[in-house]
Amino acid sequence: MATITLGGNTTHTLGELPKEGTTAPNFQLATKDLQHVSLEDFKGKRVVMNIFPSVDTGVCAASIRHFNKDASNLEDTIVLCISRDLPFAQARFCGAEGLKNVVTLSDFKNGSFGKDYGLEIEDGAFAGLHSRVVIVLNEDHKIIYSEQVSEIGQEPNYELALNALN
Repeated sequence: MATITLGGNTTHTLGELPKEGTTAPNFQLATKDLQHVSLEDFKGKRVVMNIFPSVDTGVCAASIRHFNKDASNLEDTIVLCISRDLPFAQARFCGAEGLKNVVTLSDFKNGSFGKDYGLEIEDGAFAGLHSRVVIVLNEDHKIIYSEQVSEIGQEPNYELALNALN
């Protein structure tokens, strides 16, 4: 269990993030057209997972915009923006913002991604949503960087995350 804060108030996640150096757990998430994808669908690609509570909050939206900009310069790398939002909300947001360099994926059906990765918020106002996390994977899907943002209202350290790809 990790301790994080939301607006300065202590809250907890269900578990701990997978450890750096380990293979990332596989997942099944929904695309904007309700198709299912798994980590295996990105075989041979480096993966940046930008995980957050909801596209409808300012900091989450900022992280998607930031990674969308960065993704245009990354070779053999895909940026996945993952939340519990409905795929329709994710598509609406990216369409309205003109974001084309990231892939939004939803854990809306059963929340298994948040549970398997130990990042689901357990208590407080955002209980059941994902905490703010960035996980970077190499081509073999080994975890080479992870950050659990200690205050949900703060953005992740983009520079450290992207430097892990160098």
